[in-house]
Amino acid sequence: MKANIKKEVKSWGKSLLIALGIAFVIRSFLISPYIVEGASMEPTLHDQEKVIVNKLNFTGNFDRGEIVIIKGKTKNYVKRIIGLPGDRIEVKNDVLHVNGVICKEPYLSKNREIAKQMGSRLTGDYGPITVPKNKYFVMGDNRLVSKDSRNGLGFIDKKRIVGKGELVFYPVSDFRNVK
Repeated sequence: MKANIKKEVKSWGKSLLIALGIAFVIRSFLISPYIVEGASMEPTLHDQEKVIVNKLNFTGNFDRGEIVIIKGKTKNYVKRIIGLPGDRIEVKNDVLHVNGVICKEPYLSKNREIAKQMGSRLTGDYGPITVPKNKYFVMGDNRLVSKDSRNGLGFIDKKRIVGKGELVFYPVSDFRNVK
């Protein structure tokens, strides 16, 4: 009887260690949760929403428009990639130009309306600047309050990008893909 209990405990212990190992690998290298802090990504992401971050990046590069998590010194940031390495970025009269081409940003329409009602622009004039090699230029969707590449974060080294936001999973009533 004692031998069976010992064998059972050993089996459970082994299963538990394997499960913990798998969870560690998944969280470290594949996906992890992130809590949005602040209003810099409103209305796309809201304060205290929980997002699944995809850490798996086969190409090692990110695309313009993707929402990424950036590792900071004391906290992480969630921002949208606006400029890729080598891009020339300029904002004139509240319109983003990337490499001389107007970039449509439909996710800003709600915030643009709010800025107009306040008698201001959503995004002040900026640039032109060129994004250095292996760096990215990021901005929050709520440009009036966002700390981003324009005003504090600077260019983002690709090594600082933790991963790409994939979906909002909490609150459950707001479950959705991150666009």
